[in-house]
Amino acid sequence: ALYRAKDGGRGGCKLFDAIMDVEIRERANVETDLRHAIATGAIVPHFQPLVDLRSGRIVGFEALARWSHPIHGFIPPARFIPIAEDSGLIGDLGMAILRQGCRHASRWSSDALLSVNISPIQLADRNLAGKILAIADQEGLPARRLEVELTENALVSDVEGARAILSQLKAAGVSISLDDFGAGYSSLRHLSSMPFDRIKIDRDFVQGLGGCGDPLKLIRAIVGLCTSLGLACTGEGAETSEHVSMLRAAGCSVVQGWYFGEALPPDRAAKLAAEGRVPLTRLHGAAEPVFTGGAAPATAMPAPQSLLASGFPARS
Repeated sequence: ALYRAKDGGRGGCKLFDAIMDVEIRERANVETDLRHAIATGAIVPHFQPLVDLRSGRIVGFEALARWSHPIHGFIPPARFIPIAEDSGLIGDLGMAILRQGCRHASRWSSDALLSVNISPIQLADRNLAGKILAIADQEGLPARRLEVELTENALVSDVEGARAILSQLKAAGVSISLDDFGAGYSSLRHLSSMPFDRIKIDRDFVQGLGGCGDPLKLIRAIVGLCTSLGLACTGEGAETSEHVSMLRAAGCSVVQGWYFGEALPPDRAAKLAAEGRVPLTRLHGAAEPVFTGGAAPATAMPAPQSLLASGFPARS
């Protein structure tokens, strides 16, 4: 109850109840299982395609962690990644997904980019750049085919330290992407001083969520900013043909989302990488969307009702 009250900010209070005890015990169990899953390679990358709207070409894939628990089934990243961060396991998890992702991407019959996420906690490691480059080299993936993504919030605690790490990666040929742009501590100073190659527009703008006004105008403004700074721009969260049409109208050239494909297991991602592009019918919005929002897609396994109930934060 004390920690719940602290999470709510100053001046609040929480009363303990039995549900809190059940949740914290479940969380402890998942942490134990998570530690074992990372060590044994049970958490694996799935790969979501990034599509060039002008040609339909697959320009890259983002590696996303997926965990199928032997008892509880599919556990969403929004449940286990916060636990990994709080327990100090996020570094091991991030490196495991990076290594597996590089191994698979090195075997693709294309030059598609591999994009991996970096946690704010990982940026505290001054040797992070060297570790990332060493893993890519060991797995046979050229640095020019690797892109690292980080959120704006990751820059807040130590801007100079983050700049040093990103500059080392950039000098080696790795691309740097700013994820979820507009959802955190947006700063033009960061955009101009950090070695970014790409901005990824937050999905809430694309989907018109969160009271963000006219999404088309906002996306056009972000695309214009990217153009003026010489940065590539990717729209996230495209789930319908309307989202795709809006991003195209705004001048956004690369799109990611359920409309073009879910995060695929390695074998299906390799096949899509070999094909190299999406069908033209889907590119021009003539086909039905893969996923239209609301309920989880049919290909995903539902999370168990009791596991890490809603009292815990739903970060991804």
